[in-house]
Amino acid sequence: YTKFCEGYSDYVMKNSLTNHLIHKPGIICEVDWSGSTMSIVNKETGEIIPVYLFVATLPYSQYSYVEPCFDMKQNTWLKCHVNMFNFFGGSTIRIKCDNLKVGVTSHPREGDIILNEKYESLGDFYFAAIMPTGIRKPKHKASVEGTVGKIATAIIAKLRNMSFYSMDELKIAIRNELEKFNRSKFQKREGSRYEVFHEMEKQYLRALPPVPFEIAEWVYGYSVNLDCHISYKTNRYSAPYQYVGKKVNIKITDTFLEIYFKEERIATHRKIPDYLKHKWSTLEEHMPDHFHSTEWDDERIQKWAYTIGKNTGEVIDRIFASVRIKEQGYNAALSVLKLAKTYTEKRLETACEIALSKVRSPRYSHLKALLSSNQDILHLARVAEQEKKELNKSVQGYVRGSDYYSGGDKS
Repeated sequence: YTKFCEGYSDYVMKNSLTNHLIHKPGIICEVDWSGSTMSIVNKETGEIIPVYLFVATLPYSQYSYVEPCFDMKQNTWLKCHVNMFNFFGGSTIRIKCDNLKVGVTSHPREGDIILNEKYESLGDFYFAAIMPTGIRKPKHKASVEGTVGKIATAIIAKLRNMSFYSMDELKIAIRNELEKFNRSKFQKREGSRYEVFHEMEKQYLRALPPVPFEIAEWVYGYSVNLDCHISYKTNRYSAPYQYVGKKVNIKITDTFLEIYFKEERIATHRKIPDYLKHKWSTLEEHMPDHFHSTEWDDERIQKWAYTIGKNTGEVIDRIFASVRIKEQGYNAALSVLKLAKTYTEKRLETACEIALSKVRSPRYSHLKALLSSNQDILHLARVAEQEKKELNKSVQGYVRGSDYYSGGDKS
């Protein structure tokens, strides 16, 4: 047993040897996702939204880049590479990454590595060879692995007690801390990451193409609705009214959403962030002329609501107050009022009263849930029971009958 232990110890020592690698400037860039996350707070709902960190490092200078993202999907991965090269001001000959599904389709023990088609296209665009590391071989990209650990202290830990309410706020804070991290002095080397990069490595990076790599996603067969909008991921984008009822295709990039009809672009919008729900992007020139003079229709809907009750009227008022142009509120308002035909006006009024106490701007889904589960009926029963108790409390002592005061027998 002793001999076995000695032999195994010798084997471990021989096979665990490490070598100090000397990197050449401008050759390699190592990329990875941070294991630690950050978060932002949705102002409207109070929801905590997780944020993932993309990390990249140039091994020669250790100059690093960090970018916060809402997800770790393929398009996000590619966009981070584009931003990374813009940050460095040039591209490297090689990109080293893990065997992520967003980048590597197959990495067999023998044979060719098969890259994801879009990731390979990005490499071709920047004339960079994408070289995945060996499976479960983190030392093959030791620089970025080390940086991931360091930013956990230099960035994530420093910002852990701060609250951020938008991605822009978080990006600014991370950029400031990253600047400090890159400019801090090395402990076992002269200068800083910033100084070594700008003085010795940046000149060896390849010049960037005049037009950045565009990451786009296409979705097909969307209909332009009667309100002159198409619906994409719970949000709505306007299209010219002439295309109502027609099928259109949508091109989505990181910042824009474009609508195409038969290969002709008919609308361009700023893309609404995915974490925002039920928002509208409306260009007024897409609306027909009669949409701009609809005061009578708007008043008619509100008058109908107030004939049902003040709570129903308040719900409709809040729906119109929550949209940018009144046409956007028509469908939502009418769907609420039509509940009176299914559940009666009295029940709708009660449901609106309950919803207003719980939701800032109640919609059809809130009211439908209350009515279908008979919450309005239970609410009225509780109110009646409470009124009965209050009445009983107000009646105290013994009340004499009328005969007592009319001079009858008092014995």
